[in-house]
Amino acid sequence: MRVDYHALTQSIVALTAGETDEIALMATLACEIHHSDDRFDWTGFYRVTAPGLLKIGPYQGGHGCLVIPFDKGVCGAAARSETTQLVPDVNAFPGHIACASSTRSELVIPVFAARGLIGVLDIDSDRPDAFDAEDAKALETILASVFSDL
Repeated sequence: MRVDYHALTQSIVALTAGETDEIALMATLACEIHHSDDRFDWTGFYRVTAPGLLKIGPYQGGHGCLVIPFDKGVCGAAARSETTQLVPDVNAFPGHIACASSTRSELVIPVFAARGLIGVLDIDSDRPDAFDAEDAKALETILASVFSDL
C-alpha cells in the first residue's frame, strides 16, 4: 500500500487540531505516517536536545539509536544542513549510522517550529530507493502545517 498524502494530511489535521505539545504531536505523526505506507519500516523523530545533538523521540518500529550528533549519519546531516536528505542507498552515504541492519534507504526531514529547528523526522525502509521527491515534499508540507506555529 502506498500512502495517500491527501487522506494522511486530513487525518493528521483532524487528530492534531489545537494541540501544542511537541511530544504529543510527534507521537501522533509518527504513528499516522508509519501505518500509512508499507515502505515505511521505521518512522520517528529525533529531537534537538542540546546544541549539535539529537536524541530519540516518539517512533514506530524497532529500536532506534538513542543519541545522534549533528556530525553523524543521515539524521545529523539533515539537522546540520537544515535540508531534507533523500538517500536511496544508505550504504553509499558517508558516515551512515546503522541503527538497524535492515535499513536500505532513508528519508530525513528537518522539523521547524517558530523558534527554529526542533528535530528531524526519520523514515527508514528495508527496500532500496524507497522514497522520492513526492514523499519528501508531501511530508515537508505536513510537518510545516503541524509545527511551524509552535
